Amino acid sequence: MDIQKILGMDGLVAKRWPGFESRPQQLEMAEAVATAIDRKRKLIVEAGTGVGKSFAYLVPAIQAAAAKKDFKIVISTHTIGLQEQLIRKDIPFLQSVLPGDYRPVLVKGRGNYLSLRRLRAAQSRANSLLETASSHEQLIQIGRWSRQTTDGSKSDLPMQPYEPVWDLVQSDNGNCLGRKCPHHAECFYFLARKRVFGANILIVNHALFFSDLALRRSGGGLLPDYQVVIFDEAHTLEDVAADHLGLSVTQGGVDYILNQLLAPRTHKGILATLGDGDAVAQLESTRQAAEKFFLAIHQWHLSQPKSTGRVREAGIVPDHLSEELTKLGSQLHDLAKTRDSEEEQLELTSRGDRLNGMASQVKDWLKQRLEGQVYWMEVRQGRIPRISLASAPIEVGEALKQQLYERVPTVILTSATLSAAGDASGFKLTQQRLGLEESETKQLGSPFDFQKQAELHLFRNMPDPSAMAAKYEEEVLARIPEYVAKTQGRAFVLFTSYTFLNRAAEKLGPFFARNGYTLLVQGSGLPAPRLLEQFREAKKAVLFGVDSFWQGVDVRGEALSNVIITKLPFAVPDRPLTEARLEAIAAAGGNPFMDYQVPQAVIKLKQGFGRLIRTASDTGIVVLFDPRVLTKPYGKMFLEALPNAKRFIDGVEAPPNENAGSRSRKVKMG
Repeated sequence: MDIQKILGMDGLVAKRWPGFESRPQQLEMAEAVATAIDRKRKLIVEAGTGVGKSFAYLVPAIQAAAAKKDFKIVISTHTIGLQEQLIRKDIPFLQSVLPGDYRPVLVKGRGNYLSLRRLRAAQSRANSLLETASSHEQLIQIGRWSRQTTDGSKSDLPMQPYEPVWDLVQSDNGNCLGRKCPHHAECFYFLARKRVFGANILIVNHALFFSDLALRRSGGGLLPDYQVVIFDEAHTLEDVAADHLGLSVTQGGVDYILNQLLAPRTHKGILATLGDGDAVAQLESTRQAAEKFFLAIHQWHLSQPKSTGRVREAGIVPDHLSEELTKLGSQLHDLAKTRDSEEEQLELTSRGDRLNGMASQVKDWLKQRLEGQVYWMEVRQGRIPRISLASAPIEVGEALKQQLYERVPTVILTSATLSAAGDASGFKLTQQRLGLEESETKQLGSPFDFQKQAELHLFRNMPDPSAMAAKYEEEVLARIPEYVAKTQGRAFVLFTSYTFLNRAAEKLGPFFARNGYTLLVQGSGLPAPRLLEQFREAKKAVLFGVDSFWQGVDVRGEALSNVIITKLPFAVPDRPLTEARLEAIAAAGGNPFMDYQVPQAVIKLKQGFGRLIRTASDTGIVVLFDPRVLTKPYGKMFLEALPNAKRFIDGVEAPPNENAGSRSRKVKMG
């Protein structure tokens, strides 16, 4: 059916949905998506806030899925909130408008599902496995829930289970009897898998998508083969892909599996009933080797002057650990051969396989075996410092070309923030970083009237943050109360570092308390969703946030009327991955600052600005204290990329020639 007849002014959606407004940007995006699917193309679409991009890709996607036999479309999002919106609200509505053979499913990783067999086994050995009374109580609660749930997934549980408890009962690929399991016919995971392989529209998150992509390199996979993938919230793709195409070994993860086998204090765990003297002795040897290994890593880190944690050479410490992990894995496999029960064999071999996998990752990290990757370590400070080892590809584009673009006919990326400029050239960073240089691009502005809905406050008379960092921060702290008062709170204050955020919270906390404001601070103990909930409910709320509050947060109406941005969000090279990316650009003859840091900061600033206006009736102000948008040559790039809000400079409304920003531009395919 013609897109206009569905999403147009008198279309099917408008007839079923009172108040629906047909938007030219939405129609244009839907036509572009339909063409990309039909002609097997790669497409990048930046669609401003209010375009209605989910309907713009869902309508052509479900039409294509319904029209073709064995045609599967994957839709991948970054946040759970958008997944829930698609599967519970948007797709059911469109199914009522467009009848057809749509079989949507929300895909979850296997570890999200309860194994009834493992639950029964854990219940029978609870006294030897669980250390605390609260863990016992949780296992009882999970048992009750297992008799009522139809879904069997962790998100359906009425409480958040402790990780050690859920780990004993979750569905696990390495600990599965398959068709020999007495619970196979009612297995929550296999029932869900049957729905996944029978579906033609699969909703996933980016993490699961790239886990599947990584597994496909070795012949595995979580998803059925598909012909189209649509990435919403695509501005996060590079970092999520890098996370899943590298290495990760943590001291906590090693300790966790060793304690699961046998806890040193309580002597509870799997080996308490399934172990023997040799296995327990090897476990202790492995525990000592782990302590020695991670201590050596920490001492190496302390010996490095001004270390970011980056590891530039192989073999920085002796490998005390991988051989002991392998020995323990072998012990568990040998033990399994002595057990008659296949269930008990699996409990041992699955842990053995996990230990062997850890040993392999430790070797790969120490010897820096993965080419084209940056290697680093991190220290989480505390009474006992905890060490993490990691690596990630410096460039993900080539891997995505080989593993995704060459195998899947249609790949579509969309977000409100993918471009660093107001024309097709702004997509250069996204295309280069993701290996999509040959893709078609489309830029669609927001239908909102930013001249009437928003003010942008800029400052020329401020210290330069680069040349006078301390003085600049003092000036920002002095001005925040004034600009928070303009909207009586209802403000996000966005920071680029926890250091400055914590300093601001300490200094301004008393002011906010005296004047009746509710100050909410990220990192103070409450998780981000709870902070948002309190922000919406409290009067005169002010929320201090860092990275996660710059993007993916949707607060509609008067609750959020003010977004204060303390500093331009440049990626600074104190993170090893960022440092390595900048070095690679320089080595290739590029300018790291102008080719990467500026366009990336432009995109992130657009994300921060985008928190303010979420609907056609929202109004408010954005305050950007950083003077470099007015005083530096590159500042023009930031201002031209922002929506066309009414502008004020040092409190005075700017004349029209200084009030020009990003209009509701459309950039044709190119």
